[in-house]
Order: sequence, then C-alpha cells, then structure tokens
Amino acid sequence: MTSTTNDPAIQPTWPHVVTACRAVGLNAAGAKPVRIADNAIWTLPGAIIVRITCPCRRAAAHREIITARWLADQAIPAPRPWLPMAVDLPENRAATFWHQLPDHTVGRCKDVATLLRQLHRLPAPGHLPFLVNPAREARARLEADQRSVIIPITDMTWLTSYADDLADAWDSLEDGVAHTPVHGDAWAGNVARTADGQAYLLDLDSVAVGPPEWDLTSTAVKVSTTGTLSLVEYEQFVSAYGGYDVRTYDGFEVMRRVRELLMTTFAIQTAADHPHTTDEARHRIACLRGLNGQRPWTWTAVPHPPGIPSPVV
Repeated sequence: MTSTTNDPAIQPTWPHVVTACRAVGLNAAGAKPVRIADNAIWTLPGAIIVRITCPCRRAAAHREIITARWLADQAIPAPRPWLPMAVDLPENRAATFWHQLPDHTVGRCKDVATLLRQLHRLPAPGHLPFLVNPAREARARLEADQRSVIIPITDMTWLTSYADDLADAWDSLEDGVAHTPVHGDAWAGNVARTADGQAYLLDLDSVAVGPPEWDLTSTAVKVSTTGTLSLVEYEQFVSAYGGYDVRTYDGFEVMRRVRELLMTTFAIQTAADHPHTTDEARHRIACLRGLNGQRPWTWTAVPHPPGIPSPVV
C-alpha cells in the first residue's frame, strides 16, 4: 500500500504504520485501514492488527498489553497480543500488534452486559491506574480544539465552562457500588461478536479502577439520551448484567451528562477532518445547551472513517 488516499484522517497514520512494522520485521505493504479514530487501527497481511495510538498515549499502550495478558489469565475474551510489548513511536505514540479476530460484527447490548459483569467481578490488579475524571478528558479535547473554525467561539466557551462544572460535580460524586476494574468506554462498538456468538471486549487502553456505574452509563444513555435503544433491549441489558439498573444510582445524572459531553467532543474532533459531520457536532452542542427540547434527542452516528457507519458515538 502507498499513502495515496485523500482522506486527511488516514494520511498522518500511514508513516507510523511503516515505522512500527519495520521495527518488528514486518512489511507494511498490503496494510489496510480498519478504523481511524482516537487510535488508528490497520490490518496487515497474515491476520495481524496494528494499533497506532494518538499522541501522548504511549504509556496507555504499554499498559494495554499487560491488561490483555491479565484478561487472558482471567478467561475473559479479548484480543490477544501478537507482540508481547508495545513499540515506541515519535510524538509519545506507540504501536501495538494483535492477532486478528475472526470475522465479526458489532456486539449486542447483552454482550456488553455479560462482559462487564465478568470484568467488574474481578479483583483489581496492581498495574491498573485509577480512573481519571472523564469530564477533564472532555475538557482536554476542547482545549485541543480551541482554534477550530468549525464550532463558534461562543459554543466553545460554553462547552469549556460546562466541562469544568461537570468535572467538579464528578469529584463530588458519592460512591455507589464498590470500585472495580472498569473498561472506561464500554459500549457495543467496543465489543465484537463472531458468527458463533462469541463476544470479545475491545479497546483495552482505558481500562482502570473506578466506579462500575461509569461503564453501565454508556448503555443507559442509549435509552435516555439518543433514543437508539428500546426499553425492552435495555431491560435485557440490565438482566444480563445481574439486575442492577444504573439509572437508580444517585450520581447517574452527572455521569450521563459527562458521557453526552464526551460524545459531543468526539463529534467535534471528527468534524475537524470530516466536515460533513459538522452539522451533527453543532446539533449535539445545541442539545446540551437546551436548545433542542428534552431528551431523548435524535443523534446521528458519527462513523469512524473509513468503513461502514458505526453505532452512535
């Protein structure tokens, strides 16, 4: 493969794929992009996946390899490393290499619940950090996008203040159930389901120790925020998890708003390289600002180009 695509999201990652492959004795010829988002995922000949982190995520990549080995020891289905270490790259990036999963589709909500139930029951291993306040992650994304001409400065100013308020509210949350290992971004798009019904937990770089309610909120917002999940499906999710409905948690409203903010900042980031998603980013901001009525709102999927549209993120 050569870097001939006009997709601006793909071009910056290709040199890192070449560098990482050379470092481990692989030929990058024939590599194909699978998903370009916070991490750039490429498939290589020989059923190998290479993941290139975004800048400043090198430590998370090294920790992800350790997490994958730990999950294997705990018999939780997840991708297995092809290489037992991450490869350091410029810009504080890293590359990790994985065995490619069998052909699969996006997981179901019941799959998410089943995997989370297994994960949340495990004792926390020593290598996992504590979950960083996710509202501060959203704030950092906004800081990176401050010079964007896509979003009006008035909206960016409001979003920054909103993120600060949510960060303070998160720090004041009272505990619900005991803290456990958490995935950090547990939704159907981060679960793969193969033809035989086996589900795999993907994207392990955000696994940490924190409130399990945070993982459960990612599915609950599909009912209360985006309206993309029916109550029947959500009840099946709750049942598969073990009966705990996160909406009964006193801190759910704060967690829901933080998740909505992260989904919005992701749309803003995507619009920077893919202007056709600008309207969706602006629509989500208007929803957060109370300009589009009450929840649930209609949010359109922001896909991970290239590839087919993904579930709503």
